[in-house]
Amino acid sequence: MQSLQEKASEWSGVKAEDAFSIDETNLFQKLGLQTFINLSTDFYTRVYDDEEEWFRSIFANSKKEDAIQNQYEFFVQRMGGPPLYSQRKGHPALIGRHRPFPVTHQAAERWLHHMQLALDSATDIDADSKIKMMNFFRHTAFFLVAGDELKKQNQPAAPCKQGSTQPTSL
Repeated sequence: MQSLQEKASEWSGVKAEDAFSIDETNLFQKLGLQTFINLSTDFYTRVYDDEEEWFRSIFANSKKEDAIQNQYEFFVQRMGGPPLYSQRKGHPALIGRHRPFPVTHQAAERWLHHMQLALDSATDIDADSKIKMMNFFRHTAFFLVAGDELKKQNQPAAPCKQGSTQPTSL
C-alpha cells in the first residue's frame, strides 16, 4: 500500500526531496511577511473570481479575508517564520482541515493554476524560490487529494432499507 506522500509524489510528478527543498532555505527570512500576504491575497482574488462555478463553490462558505489569513500564516510557518497559524488555530493538520472540501485531482489542478499565476505575477519572489514553492504546493495539493481519497475509502456504506437491495440516500 502506497503512503500518502508516495501517492502525492506519483500524482504531482514532484519527488518528495524536491517538494521539501523549501526547507533548505528560510524563505520567510529571505522574502518577508508582506510577500506571503501579497501572494495569498493575489491567489485568493483569482480563486474567488474564477470563471468556473464548481471551483468557486468550494470556497463559498469561507470568507475571503479568512482564507487569505489562514494561507499566509500557514505559508509563513511552514517556510521558516513564526508559528502564526498554530498560535491562532492549532496544528495545521492539512488533511483534517480540508476534509469538508472536495479535494479532487481536478480541484487540485485548478488550485495550482491560480497559485502558478499568483507566483508568476509576484515580482518580489526570485525564480529559485518560486520553483521551490511551486514544487511544495504541487506535492501538497496532491497529498490532500490522496487524503481525500483515503477519506472516501473509509466512509461506511449507506445502510439499505430492510428488504431493499438499493442503498438509501444520505
